[in-house]
Amino acid sequence: MKQDLEAALAERRAAHLYRSRRVVDGPQGAQLALDGRTVDNFCSNDYLGLANHPDVVAAFKRGADEYGVGSGASHLVCGHSRAHHALEEELAAFVNRPRALLFSTGYMANLGAVSALVGRGDVVLEDRLNHASLLDAAQLSGARLQRYLHCDTASLEQRLAKHEGKRRLIVTDGVFSMDGDTASLKALADVAARNDAWLMVDDAHGLGVLGAGGRGSVAQHKLDAEEVPVLMGTLGKAFGTFGAFVAGSEALIETLIQQARSYIYTTAMPPAVAEATRASLRLVIDDEWRREKLAALIARFCQGASELGLALMDSTTPIQPLLVGDAQRAAAISEALLKHDILISAIRPPTVPEGSARLRITFSAAHSEQQVDRLLSVLEAVR
Repeated sequence: MKQDLEAALAERRAAHLYRSRRVVDGPQGAQLALDGRTVDNFCSNDYLGLANHPDVVAAFKRGADEYGVGSGASHLVCGHSRAHHALEEELAAFVNRPRALLFSTGYMANLGAVSALVGRGDVVLEDRLNHASLLDAAQLSGARLQRYLHCDTASLEQRLAKHEGKRRLIVTDGVFSMDGDTASLKALADVAARNDAWLMVDDAHGLGVLGAGGRGSVAQHKLDAEEVPVLMGTLGKAFGTFGAFVAGSEALIETLIQQARSYIYTTAMPPAVAEATRASLRLVIDDEWRREKLAALIARFCQGASELGLALMDSTTPIQPLLVGDAQRAAAISEALLKHDILISAIRPPTVPEGSARLRITFSAAHSEQQVDRLLSVLEAVR
């Protein structure tokens, strides 16, 4: 076993695809303490700068004082606290759905939702660039998985026409995590309606950032619960905490409680995290200036990158991928940036398609204009 594993790891290293962890000291923010120095952080999903907000931290501490640290059990045994219940109600109201259900992670939310809704004899149709958790969810559900061309509704309709399935579930990211572009949700909702299919949107990277009051890409496209009956959102990105939820009708949520294995058979998130998220939700709603500042920083970077001739991908979101192509070169640029105290991860296959390695640059409302300008200057120097 050891020899086989070491040989496979050596192959990964030789292909410049080996993944390594960096050990961070202190809280998340626009700057990080890394290896005894301070670096500008341009690879976090803390889009609104809430991960270390004093109100969120204080709510977490109060929650720990009231509920302790661990939840003690799954939601269906004795782990479902008043804090969890209140957060579910507030999240449902936030996304304008009758109910919401908390999951421990976004990965578990997607596995639970898809596998509870479809099975053998059904078909799941997914965008080719969907997050790995959505693709895994379809494969584990037992339903037939069909992948349509990225953001191509004609390709989707062709595949729908070939598969009658008892149930047909269309699944897409709202904002694609590695490309930063957005799905044409209105067109997808129209396709679903014409073909008697259900539409599920994973809005992990849209909630908090897009739409009125940060209500996400579904709200930005003015779609309701009939058009998008299954909405998934995560809490570890713009909300700055941890966990995820699925929102929808009473029947949907009750179905997930009865049948979603990743909900039934796991310990509930700590109640203190739920309390912290309730505080961050209020900030997401009230602090419109965070989205305004974030949009201004993104525009500043895109303008500067255009002037420098940098090959950005087509994105208007906080995810601004700089396409490199070769995995070795992407890793080398990432290391060169780190020598200038700028942290940006190189994203390489199999996370992205072969030949499309990139630097996944992300922005936060916690960044300053000076940090953006310095990033552009260093990118010009090392590219």
